[in-house]
Amino acid sequence: MKYMLLMQFSEQTDLPPIHTWPAEDVKAHIEFMRETNDKFVKDGVFVDAQGLAGPDQARIVRAGDGASPVVTDGPFPETKEFLIGWWIVDCETPERAVDLAAYISAAPGPGGRPLNMPIEVRQVMSAPPEEL
Repeated sequence: MKYMLLMQFSEQTDLPPIHTWPAEDVKAHIEFMRETNDKFVKDGVFVDAQGLAGPDQARIVRAGDGASPVVTDGPFPETKEFLIGWWIVDCETPERAVDLAAYISAAPGPGGRPLNMPIEVRQVMSAPPEEL
């Protein structure tokens, strides 16, 4: 089964934004992410992983009434949490996906302390539910 592991950042935590971290802490964090991808490949569970630009570069698009879409540029002050990256993993059990998420959650932050960042685990649906 495939699972998406969603890494989210919340402005409501005591964690300072990554652009304010000391350079060596940013480097250690990024290296952990690279090593995590390598570990997942070696373990045979890696499908894909991507980091996302910050919410200040985001746009929300709606269909609009005419031919042109309605586009709203970020940042969005009402947003307290935002997605910063994801992994798609292919593993046998939901418990294994949870273990992988816990590993990611312990990524190093300022001073090398584990971030304990929330990682949302969602199964990737291969088809609509049978009742539909």
